[in-house]
Amino acid sequence: MTTAFDYYQAFSRNLGWITEDEQEMLRGKRVAIAGLGGVGSAHVITLARIGIACFNLADFDSYEIVNFNRQFGATMRSLGRPKVDVNSEMALDINPEADIRRFPSGVDAQNVDEFLDGVDLFVDGLDFFVMDAREAVFAACAAKGIPAVTAAPLGWGTALLTFGSGDNSFEAYFRMADQPYLEKLRRFLVGLSPNRLQLQALVEPDRLDIANKRGPSTPVGAALCASVVTTTAVKILLGRGDVPLAPASVHFDAYTSESEVIERPGGIEHPELQAYLEQVRASTPG
Repeated sequence: MTTAFDYYQAFSRNLGWITEDEQEMLRGKRVAIAGLGGVGSAHVITLARIGIACFNLADFDSYEIVNFNRQFGATMRSLGRPKVDVNSEMALDINPEADIRRFPSGVDAQNVDEFLDGVDLFVDGLDFFVMDAREAVFAACAAKGIPAVTAAPLGWGTALLTFGSGDNSFEAYFRMADQPYLEKLRRFLVGLSPNRLQLQALVEPDRLDIANKRGPSTPVGAALCASVVTTTAVKILLGRGDVPLAPASVHFDAYTSESEVIERPGGIEHPELQAYLEQVRASTPG
């Protein structure tokens, strides 16, 4: 027997934490997600289950077996298939009425305006090592006044940054402009994790190799990223009170049971982050 889809019945268990009017508001919001790998696919599923019904999804990659430890869409059935298609299908399996715009070539400076058309929130799911596309999207968000969030999967935890415009923008925090690629990676690492909570549980530090674009991951980190991003999305999209904006960041580590809201005025230029950056430069020469 086939059961007809009903939006209100499908998401009725959200009610209590969300009002009926708020659920209807979420139904009409559009969220853009760039990168549908480790965290991106988790974002799609979690946001779809909270009732977001409009998505712009961008990714040019296909699933491989090395994705299995953390990527929600990675299964034997999805091997070799485009991530944008698999994730769109997963969202449509949750809500067959969802309006999904696919960007199978990914996002870059040439199509960023189309990617952000009609968008209420941008969620960064791009691979850590992708910088050009990340900078282009965050710059466009700042110019268009679109709130933007990134959550880094850091071992057994996550660090959340929410960006606006001006002093709260991605560029104001990381100061990426005119920096060489390796320096951008260093700044991104330092800015994402200013207190380094996750390093207490890193048992084989040599597995983290920025210069050669390698780093360890867990499914826990990806799931936590999706949880904090969806919660932040609900607050932003429903106007539910203040969200800490960059240069503040939020870090939670499940392994150590520690959490912290970290204030770093000036972002990467803050003295403590500069000291950390010098350590990272020393360990990643080039």
